[in-house]
Amino acid sequence: MSEKEVLLTPAGLKKLEDELEHLKSVKRREVAERIKVAISYGDISENSEYEDAKNEQAFVEGRIITLEKMLRNARIIHEEEVDTGVVSIGSTVRLRDVAFKEDVEYLIVGSAESDPTDNKISNESPVGKALLGKSVGSQVEVSVPAGTIRYEVLEIRK
Repeated sequence: MSEKEVLLTPAGLKKLEDELEHLKSVKRREVAERIKVAISYGDISENSEYEDAKNEQAFVEGRIITLEKMLRNARIIHEEEVDTGVVSIGSTVRLRDVAFKEDVEYLIVGSAESDPTDNKISNESPVGKALLGKSVGSQVEVSVPAGTIRYEVLEIRK
């Protein structure tokens, strides 16, 4: 069975590589020290510090495995590959909410680097899926938990 391809921009790739490096070089050492200190308290069977440190260690190791897998299956979307004729991964899209006459701008990214608080939306999100392949002037309807939103594509750029 093949593993799922992870689509990343160069900035997204760097962010994941930096996180992996931090976990391996800094966080592992910190957690190991916490475990060592907790063991020094004696009986570990009822030692909450030890349990907390072991749980954090499991989380860190799990995240390292996940990041390594993502990086192994990464496909980088370079700016020169982005077609400004249609919305695609790597596109920055300016939209107008038809009902509220408000403009919003999104960068379409792969799910691994989506961050709605930074206006980076996944190609797998409802809005991202609806926008893919659309051109300037297109209107899209997106079903969201609050109802249906209609957007008009105003601009597509790299």
